[in-house]
Amino acid sequence: KRIYRADEVLADKKIRDQLAQWEEQGFRDLPICMAKTQYSFSTDANLRGAPTGHSVPIREVRLSAGAGFVVVVCGEIMTMPGLPRVPSSESIRLNDEGLIEGLF
Repeated sequence: KRIYRADEVLADKKIRDQLAQWEEQGFRDLPICMAKTQYSFSTDANLRGAPTGHSVPIREVRLSAGAGFVVVVCGEIMTMPGLPRVPSSESIRLNDEGLIEGLF
């Protein structure tokens, strides 16, 4: 709330309950990674810069216990999927005729 200059943080009961459960399990002091638009301190990309007086809606929380942090997904943002174990670049090559193979 203070960092993003928001009037309120909105999280439904399901999210608050999930955070409480993680606290009880010993994950209380993990750092937080905020997944939100990069264009604004708010979750609205149209409110450029550092606006005040807005709400921060929390849509989802994800525990990354192995990595040691909690991801808080805010507003309408899509997070990137994980990458495959073997990068696609390993199957791309130039054939004897100089044509690219293995793109798709």
